[in-house]
Amino acid sequence: MIRLFRVFVPAGTLALLAAETIIMLTAFVVASYMVLEVDPTDYLLYDGGLVRILVVLGSIVISLYFQDLYSNYLIESRILLLQQLSMAVGTAILIQGIFSYVSRDLRTPLRLMLTGSFLSLAGVFAWRLAFNSYALHVVGRTGLLLVGGSEPLADLAQHVTEHPELGLSVLGYVDDLPAGESPLPGGRVLGPVSDLRRIVEQTNPNLIVVGMSERRNRVPVAELLELRFGGHAIEEVASAYERVTGRVSLKELRPSQLIYSGELGPQRQTLSYQRVFNLLAATVGIVLASPLVLITALAVRLSSSGPVLYRQLRVGLDGHPFTVYKFRSMRANAEAATGAVWASRNDPRITPVGRIIRKIRFDELPQLFNVLKGEMSLVGPRPERPEFVKALSERIPYYRQRHYVRPGITGWAQINHKYGDTLEDTVTKLEYDLYYIKNMSLSLDAYIVFHTLKTMLLSRGAQ
Repeated sequence: MIRLFRVFVPAGTLALLAAETIIMLTAFVVASYMVLEVDPTDYLLYDGGLVRILVVLGSIVISLYFQDLYSNYLIESRILLLQQLSMAVGTAILIQGIFSYVSRDLRTPLRLMLTGSFLSLAGVFAWRLAFNSYALHVVGRTGLLLVGGSEPLADLAQHVTEHPELGLSVLGYVDDLPAGESPLPGGRVLGPVSDLRRIVEQTNPNLIVVGMSERRNRVPVAELLELRFGGHAIEEVASAYERVTGRVSLKELRPSQLIYSGELGPQRQTLSYQRVFNLLAATVGIVLASPLVLITALAVRLSSSGPVLYRQLRVGLDGHPFTVYKFRSMRANAEAATGAVWASRNDPRITPVGRIIRKIRFDELPQLFNVLKGEMSLVGPRPERPEFVKALSERIPYYRQRHYVRPGITGWAQINHKYGDTLEDTVTKLEYDLYYIKNMSLSLDAYIVFHTLKTMLLSRGAQ
């Protein structure tokens, strides 16, 4: 896995992206020699043809990304894959049609566009089939040998098993399991800790991940030291779990890991840059979104009685309460009888218009004014209500640490985890929030914002 934008990306994803860019570029260059009446070399190098082709490739790649073809590239159906690729090419053709009205200098000739798109579609489809059949088993495939039987180690193995696109595989466990104990997820026990060196020689792992269970095992320090000096990569389960899942495991987290972390945010410089970015983005966002704000406000007003805006007390930076603004999506006085409760799937309190604006996230638009006031950030942990914060802080360790940064309209937890209303979901989202705080940067913020736009356009995750 390779780290980009403070996010670990599977090597297979990068290999797929690079190869498909080359395939599509080659397809359009070949098409230019097939269909253009002018000299293709002059068109590509001196008439801006190469720039126009790169614009087409960019629109196709972004469309493939929006269809999750770079996050989940295992082929479940060839027909579905062909449909998705056709939609990506169709999107590029539609964008070229828009360019025809905006600026003809950006438009690719029709015959070149159609021929190049057809060759790209055929080339990428064939490459995807080959990649899933052969290359996926070679590119970025990393074998993990898991030493110990701790719960975070088992969680890591389960995650690797459920996400083969990560390019990881579990070779097995080295653990002193008592006779009759159920096998661990992701692989079988290869032998006891005392046989660690022999098992390493037999399996030749790319990475040894250590996560000893305190109630059963001692850490084989001498053996691990010898293996490390022998050239084997060794990693603690906490750091491996964070790198692979994008979360900080609360089951393995110790205060010393946060205190002595060289990367733990928020850094003062990063917070300053983020504040400037938030002011600029909120100002531009309010101006650009003003028509949508007016339409949404009118829809809420006409669809149900009650105020257009919904004001609610939330916990912000350093635990200070503030009032968050949202377009009202529930009926008026929805919590008069129940008090503060989490929203649930198919919540009967939500109005028909409210369900629509929640689905496309338009109910969050007024929070741009919270960002402008400095109460919120574009990116950060979602602010929670004081009643819930008090209860959750008593039940979940490190929950209050999420208040050391400004809460956000969107966040790392929101793009990686479904909406949940259980304690387990809250723990999972906290693990994502701690990862964000630990790796806080403008590049990670940009990644989250871009992914959020994708989520909004596809109407995912809202409740």
